[in-house]
Amino acid sequence: MIEEAFQFIRKEINNYFNQKINSSIEERIILGDIAKVVNDGELNNKIILSLVNVEEDRISRNPDNYVKIDDKVIYKNPGVNLNLYCLFTVNREKDYAGALKHLSLIIQFFQYKNVFTHDNSPVLNPGIEKLVFDLYNLNFEKLNHLWSALGGKYLPSVLYKLKMITIDEGVIDAEAEPIKEIDISGKDFTL
Repeated sequence: MIEEAFQFIRKEINNYFNQKINSSIEERIILGDIAKVVNDGELNNKIILSLVNVEEDRISRNPDNYVKIDDKVIYKNPGVNLNLYCLFTVNREKDYAGALKHLSLIIQFFQYKNVFTHDNSPVLNPGIEKLVFDLYNLNFEKLNHLWSALGGKYLPSVLYKLKMITIDEGVIDAEAEPIKEIDISGKDFTL
């Protein structure tokens, strides 16, 4: 689901850029490892979308290991809900003003539309219920740590927290009929 979510948002932003700039460049934003930007000529003059962190969303975690569907109880492990940190980096070595313009357009895109559902985005993967993008602020110290960990010099970039991707294998451990009667000391009680 992570790759599907990233491909979806990459296509959405590419379409937005093509509308705003009146251009037909298909691949302005690409998925890539920002740590390789120094050694990879393919990433020049591109906007690189990178995953920089994954965290489990424990607040929305379902503690139950069963689901009631129609007249059956299905036992299975609950899905894992994830928040993803998406770094958009503009790599335009010789055009700093252009890099800032592209960075502004990314922020403008998410200001315009930061929630994606099947109602407002019919091409969203059916396995993804909803995507919510929130701008994630880093102070100078955290920004320094991030770029140090990535092994590169700072480039114009913006970080978004993507909530929430659910990873669910869908393996059913057991199925059972719901409990309809309880027998206590030989007497029947019907629910």
